[in-house]
Amino acid sequence: MKMRRIATTVFVPTLLVACGCEREGTSSGDKEIVVSGEGLSGEISSKLNATGWNDQVGESFGLWVSIARRRVIGIKNRQVLFVYRCSTAARGPGNAADSYKTPLGWHRIDERFGEGLPWGAVLKERKYTGEIWNPSRSTTDDLILSRILWLRGLEPGVNSGPRVDSHARYIYIHGTAEEGKLGTPASHGCVRLSNDDVIELFDVAQSGTRVLITPW
Repeated sequence: MKMRRIATTVFVPTLLVACGCEREGTSSGDKEIVVSGEGLSGEISSKLNATGWNDQVGESFGLWVSIARRRVIGIKNRQVLFVYRCSTAARGPGNAADSYKTPLGWHRIDERFGEGLPWGAVLKERKYTGEIWNPSRSTTDDLILSRILWLRGLEPGVNSGPRVDSHARYIYIHGTAEEGKLGTPASHGCVRLSNDDVIELFDVAQSGTRVLITPW
């Protein structure tokens, strides 16, 4: 996967929309996010402000998961660092336990699993099974691959606490064997990424990184 380095520490995948140009793999949703250089569009910036982005993230690095766009967007100091296609829940957004929906609201990355494992490593109960997924092998299993970023809700009664707790629901950002479904609602509640993207994200998203999940 080709990447460019910006600033000093963050890698940017080829999906990035930069300098007003459309790169291969971008969509109209990506262009709505970035309309001038690498900065956020005015509309998106205003919406993020209304969620409390300044208080939660400020000029630090944060992740925005847009369910409507099925995108994970990395943002630092109002600059878009990357845009990844993802899959969120087939049943849509929702915070209730056992709903198999993707929870909304503010989260943080809590535990991280899979550091140093090979591409396509199969994880079960957050442990490496010793298996490596072969893309040529079809499977109906909801495999968790390569890396796991386990989310913890930060809003009591919304995504934290009894009956709505994202951490207790095992809501992850993780790699998937269903890469062909990325960009569509397909998961059981987690945020799925390609194996390339989740490995790349794992290297820049540390424990404590704020994650905002919105329906828009």
